[in-house]
Amino acid sequence: MKYIITSLLLLLGLQSFSQEIKFENGKFYKDGLQISTFETTQLLVTNYKALSRFKKGKSKESLGFMLTGIGAALITVDLVKGLVSDVQYPSALTYVGVGFVAVSIPILSGRNKKIREGINFYNDGLKTTGQVNSDLQVSVISNQNGYGFRINF
Repeated sequence: MKYIITSLLLLLGLQSFSQEIKFENGKFYKDGLQISTFETTQLLVTNYKALSRFKKGKSKESLGFMLTGIGAALITVDLVKGLVSDVQYPSALTYVGVGFVAVSIPILSGRNKKIREGINFYNDGLKTTGQVNSDLQVSVISNQNGYGFRINF
């Protein structure tokens, strides 16, 4: 228990010295230096809500780009097939490819908002580090083995 409380206090102390993360033009900056997505994720681990929003944004980004790539590949394959053979060009592959690209547009549209929300939650958490956590509950419990303290985070 002593080690848990000590490590928790150390973690909160280190977090208070952390600098804010800035998200500009699809890149992450800390102290004016660009950092990678992996480093950003490692910084956000201390704030679950921020990490959750950030990962949702990155998942939307991956899915949207994957759908766009598949759609573009289908359109290109059908175009090449139409140019080198006697098959009528706009076949079902082109329409399916256009459908993939059309579906990817709304998916990609919300990714920056989710990433910004995650970064803002993290930055807001840095500002409120000195305040007492409202979720912290300490209570005295007893059972047939004795008395004790229960701490809920």
